[in-house]
Amino acid sequence: MTQYLWSEWRGEYVKHSSEHEGCFLCHAVEREPSPDTLVVYRDDSVVVLLNRYPYNPGHLLVCPVKHIGTIPEVEPNDLAYLFNVVRRVVKLAEPLFRAHGWNIGINQGRAAGAGVPGHLHVHVVPRWDGDSNFMAVVADVKVVSQRLESLWAELRAEFERIPLS
Repeated sequence: MTQYLWSEWRGEYVKHSSEHEGCFLCHAVEREPSPDTLVVYRDDSVVVLLNRYPYNPGHLLVCPVKHIGTIPEVEPNDLAYLFNVVRRVVKLAEPLFRAHGWNIGINQGRAAGAGVPGHLHVHVVPRWDGDSNFMAVVADVKVVSQRLESLWAELRAEFERIPLS
């Protein structure tokens, strides 16, 4: 199992884990964009937030406002809008992250790896040549090189500079 070298957030998570009931994505939908919520953008249909437990720096989640669990449940126009926002998020984030590639995908259902099977969300993960280096291969350790709060500030500035809507 991959280990992370930083985990200042872990203490707070463990301390308050029993307080987190319900769907964290629905909680995000109800919150204003802020470093505390990690929400960087929200409109009437979608919310974009940083993953609190990222695979890589800049790991974003794009989800519908509605608590819908599967692609067939999403109305065609809403699905088109969701993926238009994903496209625009990548376009907006490309100059910021200077990523060499992107993992973009959905884990639908617990068997497919969905951590929140009841609320559909798209993972948008920047990738760089060499980000799977010897640390992950030899030591089974993943290095996350940027604090979420500073990354949120950079992303939020881009969302304000180039709005999605």
